[in-house]
This record gives sequence, C-alpha cells and structure tokens, in this order.
Amino acid sequence: MSKAIYPGTFDPITKGHLDIIKRASNLFEEVVVAVAKSKEKNPMFSLEKRVHMAKKSIKIENVRVIPFDSLLVDLCKKESINVVIRGLRAVSDFEYELQMGYANQSLKSDIETIYLMPSLSNAFISSSVVRTILKFGGDVSHLVSEEILEDLK
Repeated sequence: MSKAIYPGTFDPITKGHLDIIKRASNLFEEVVVAVAKSKEKNPMFSLEKRVHMAKKSIKIENVRVIPFDSLLVDLCKKESINVVIRGLRAVSDFEYELQMGYANQSLKSDIETIYLMPSLSNAFISSSVVRTILKFGGDVSHLVSEEILEDLK
C-alpha cells in the first residue's frame, strides 16, 4: 500500500485533520489530501481558499493537496489509489463513515477504507466547531495551525 487518499471538505482544516494526515503519512509512501468542492455542504470558505489553507498547514513531505469536484471513486481511479483514509472522533461518526465506505466499495470493488482516530487531545475538534467559534469572533488558535489564522479572519 503505497498511496492513500484523505478526502474531505476541510472547511477549514483543523488540528484534528492534521493529526490524521500525520498518522496516515507514517503508514503510506504518499497521502493525497483531496479537498472536495462540496456545494451541498455550503462551505464557509471557497474551494480555492480551503486548498490554500490545507497547503499552508501541511508541512509533510509525502503529502500532496488537490481539489476535486467528482465522485471520490472517480478521483481514486484517476490517481491510481485504492485506499481511503477517514477519521473517526466518536461513535457518532462511525455510522456515516461506514455507510460511505460501503457506498464507495459498491462503486469500486477494490477500494478499502481505513479509519484512523485522532489523538485524544484532538478528538473533539471539528470544522463545524471552528466555524461556529469564528462566526461569533472567538479564538480558534488552539484548534487550527497558526499558519492559517490570518486566512480565517
């Protein structure tokens, strides 16, 4: 297993995401962080801004950031990747992630989904928590990398 993909909206990328990326980068020769356009989720930040923030935050040599606006399995085919990384913070994440894993496998039978847990200190962090704090002008410096703090203003 030389390559894996970590897809998400990353709206914005958090220390929880970075924790999962670091763990994945230790397991695979290359990790592709795929930032989804995801109009359905109505992101706070544009796709370009989210890609920019991800690139600024990730300082790992074997990690590459790309945007995408397609089915994940189509991107996996294009990138010749059969392993999808997903993060699990709590049991509540599991049902959704399991359903997505099965859906992806129904579309591409050789795809495998690997679930990684962030460290306990990052387990409560989510992009939606960061967005809510930002909306009310709160301090998110403990939730995101310092490289993107200016981008969040």
